[in-house]
Amino acid sequence: MPYSLLPTLLLQILVIGYTPGPANIYSLAMSLRHGRRESLRMWLGLLTGFSIAACVVSVLTHLLGIAIGEYVSYLKYAGAAYLVVLAYKIYKRNGKMSEQDSACSFGSGMVVQLTNAKMMLFELTAFSTFVLPYSNKLTDLLEVAAWLTLAGPGGNLVWILAGSSLRGFFAQYGRLVDTLSAIALILCALWIVMF
Repeated sequence: MPYSLLPTLLLQILVIGYTPGPANIYSLAMSLRHGRRESLRMWLGLLTGFSIAACVVSVLTHLLGIAIGEYVSYLKYAGAAYLVVLAYKIYKRNGKMSEQDSACSFGSGMVVQLTNAKMMLFELTAFSTFVLPYSNKLTDLLEVAAWLTLAGPGGNLVWILAGSSLRGFFAQYGRLVDTLSAIALILCALWIVMF
């Protein structure tokens, strides 16, 4: 990737990675419920899942070029189904604060990112825009994948820190927060399936 394109890539990272999406909404909901410490454990799962997905997409893009893009879209159904499951788990808590919850774990964070079709499609878009016109080298793809970590896990971390900072304020509105989080996740699932 020509370094002259870096500002454009960073702008795309800002727009895609820090706006509401499945992993960001999930991060916010978990940090509101569990606080910073538990959510950071889940964030390590988000980071791991994102890193695995970014590396796999980089290698597949390198091996198959842009043709792989049409198959990544099938992951959206698995991702949408998982978001509905998460929405149900968040909603059924009925606003009760609980430090022990299996939905806020390393594994749940990893699954959220591995099924996050928004991020995988963003990765393919970034590769096809910023790398493939100039190079098909795996090292170039992985370099851009490293920059994309600012979008996925970087955005998730911002949402976790915001949620943990607002935790005390939202504690008195637990049921409402859970309901709105569940609705937002279901809307993300519908958006993923429809587009």
